[in-house]
Amino acid sequence: MSKLNPYELEVLDAYETGQLAPVPDLAEFDRLRAAARATAIKDKRVNIRISSHDLMDLQAKALEQGMPYQTLIASVLHRYASGQLADRAAAPKAGPQTSGSAIG
Repeated sequence: MSKLNPYELEVLDAYETGQLAPVPDLAEFDRLRAAARATAIKDKRVNIRISSHDLMDLQAKALEQGMPYQTLIASVLHRYASGQLADRAAAPKAGPQTSGSAIG
């Protein structure tokens, strides 16, 4: 067995002493399962060219989230295509509201 880091030892101790308990939320579980199935079905292959800088940034973000970078890219594309991820350029700008009618 490999050595555990301090955080892993803390989690193991909490588990073994009964301090951790599952939180049943079946609706959330079903929602996540459906989302995983929807994004896991990969029946087409796409090849794209991106800058090496963008690829390095994507790989770093994927590493932070603990997933392969291809999975992160597929997830972002899926969220954008399904309307769950908004384009910043298309989002309304925050600022003062003006009325179209004049008072006077």
